[in-house]
Amino acid sequence: MYPYLRLGLEIVLARRAPPLPLRGVHVTRVTCRPADIDPWGELNNGRTLTLYDLGRVPLALRTGLIDVVRRNRWGIAVAGASVRYRRRVRAFQRVEIRSAFVGRDARFLYTHQAMFRAGEPVSSVLIRGAVTSSEGIVPTERVMAELGATAPEPPLPAWIAAWSAAEASRPWPPDL
Repeated sequence: MYPYLRLGLEIVLARRAPPLPLRGVHVTRVTCRPADIDPWGELNNGRTLTLYDLGRVPLALRTGLIDVVRRNRWGIAVAGASVRYRRRVRAFQRVEIRSAFVGRDARFLYTHQAMFRAGEPVSSVLIRGAVTSSEGIVPTERVMAELGATAPEPPLPAWIAAWSAAEASRPWPPDL
């Protein structure tokens, strides 16, 4: 089940926090609960992505993206993800999730998130997200204009651009 109560708490905390610049880092602290673990007693890989939502939604709120989306009756969708798992997280361990927008291209916003336990990285995810409308994907240039971002956007980091290019070469529909 989706952790709506946990997300609601993170939203309340984010509303009380000061606004963030577009490239600011939002920090969320969560505890791995028994409902979050898999049969091997560690944080479930799917639940890891859900817990990353608990950092990404407040980030979007604090940077003003949620306000822009609501004002324009748009939506937000995850269009791709690349996850790295490096260390186990067990029940009742506390982790810190750091979330930041790291760039954009013509169609997608890229968010990098990392999870830390006792200061050590345990996993990270790169999310390619799209702002959507009834006509499809909203160009990021328009989203940035609505956010009031006037500074030129630096190029995507090379590793993100390479990942995006690799994803573009992936067959669709799947050829299974």
